[in-house]
Amino acid sequence: MNLRKTMFSALIVCGLSLFLAAAAFAAEEGGAKAEGPTEIFKWINFVIVAVALIWAGRKAAPWFRDNAANISSAITKAQAAKAEADRILKDAEQRLARLEDEVRTIRAEAQKDAAAEAERIRALAKSDVEKIGIAAKAEIEAAERAARLELKALAAKLAVDGAESLVAKQLTPQTQDALIAGFVRSLQGSPN
Repeated sequence: MNLRKTMFSALIVCGLSLFLAAAAFAAEEGGAKAEGPTEIFKWINFVIVAVALIWAGRKAAPWFRDNAANISSAITKAQAAKAEADRILKDAEQRLARLEDEVRTIRAEAQKDAAAEAERIRALAKSDVEKIGIAAKAEIEAAERAARLELKALAAKLAVDGAESLVAKQLTPQTQDALIAGFVRSLQGSPN
């Protein structure tokens, strides 16, 4: 604020000095020229404007420097952000280009895995069929053995029943007495 007052005071002093100098010059000339005061006022006006521009330039210079530094900093940041965005874009484009290859690879692996799984299931089913066949065969053989044993037991029973009924028909009380007598004789003749 003090600088403003000093500059303003200096400007007023310069202006008055020029005005007085012009007036003195005009008085010396004795009014020889009618254009003299106008010419002086033009020069005074020029000096005032020049001093004001120089003063404004000095006052505004730090602001312009700060503004230029801010703009330069913003440009540097924008360039760095643009470079980062370009790098990210390039990376995304590369990943997108590789995406088709990755999809093909994944599909091929999935088909291969599906084929391997189908083959594994077929082998498992075949193994299960073989196991079921072996178990069924063993069951059939066991059932056959059981049926044969049952058939033999039934045949033996039928034979015994048939022989019993035949013996019962042919065995009369006299034949029984004869058989018993023969048995007793055989016992008497034995050394015991």
